[in-house]
Amino acid sequence: MASESASSSGPPLGKYLASTDKKTRDKAIKSLAAFLSDPSRDVLPKAEMAKLWKGIFYCFWMSDKPLVQQALASEIAEILLSITKLSVSLEFLRGFWEATVREWNKIDRLRIDKYYMLVRRFVNASFRLLIRAEWDQAACDEYNSILTDRGGPLCPEDLKVPTSLAYHLADIYLEELDKALGNAPVPEPLPAPLSTLLMPFFNLAARTPTNTTYQRIQSALLDPLYSALGTVHDSDEPPSRKRPRLSTPSYSNLVSNACATEPKREGAMSGTTLKKALLKKMFDVASEPDTRDANRRKLYALWKENMEDDDDDSHSHGVDAS
Repeated sequence: MASESASSSGPPLGKYLASTDKKTRDKAIKSLAAFLSDPSRDVLPKAEMAKLWKGIFYCFWMSDKPLVQQALASEIAEILLSITKLSVSLEFLRGFWEATVREWNKIDRLRIDKYYMLVRRFVNASFRLLIRAEWDQAACDEYNSILTDRGGPLCPEDLKVPTSLAYHLADIYLEELDKALGNAPVPEPLPAPLSTLLMPFFNLAARTPTNTTYQRIQSALLDPLYSALGTVHDSDEPPSRKRPRLSTPSYSNLVSNACATEPKREGAMSGTTLKKALLKKMFDVASEPDTRDANRRKLYALWKENMEDDDDDSHSHGVDAS
């Protein structure tokens, strides 16, 4: 049925995606995947992509029952990996984020959890896409711009972006990267370039005007990561150290297979070496002129605390920290 609306220029969808009939919607999603994965397909015009994503968004809106929602969320996210051209995949991903930011405030509380799940599936599929592309620098840069450009979920300047989206991303980002590295579409994935992948969060932490956004990035993402990369030293932690969860995640795939910026040249770095590289990058971002003064102070304090932890740890093992 969905194919009746197909044309050589546009996707075969329109009203079929948001149909009240589940079979019609299912057929439209399959037609969409086939349309986009055609090797001759070029990037769709921006207006066409926006229209397409409005349809997909409401197709997901109409889905009910948890198992149906989970299957559909996975099917939509997997389109990213079924598309032949990386440029088309990234443009489809940009369409997803622009639609999600645009429609987010219309989602009612009964539906919000399934959209959180859809976001999680897309974050995971995005990482698997970048793993498959061997963390190509241009692809990683484009991915970061999708997240941070105006209309993206981690744009510090765009006050129309719902803060709950940035919070959710901070909560799930490392977990999904760790999962993607553990279930990579290639047998031995190259190390994840963490410094590159965390730039959107470093920039948001430096420039957000909202204290709660800064605190969420630190507690949900930066603190657990630095803790996982460093030696565990719970007993001598200062009481002021805030733990985001009762137990800090270990991110075992990530800790064992990550680098700073250049996977092929650097190879997998040790936890302490990588932690120092990330702290240096965070310090550099904090030092930039457009960093907000209050945020700069917090980032410097976080840097100092983690550098002192490393020094204390070196001394406790009889190593000269100098």
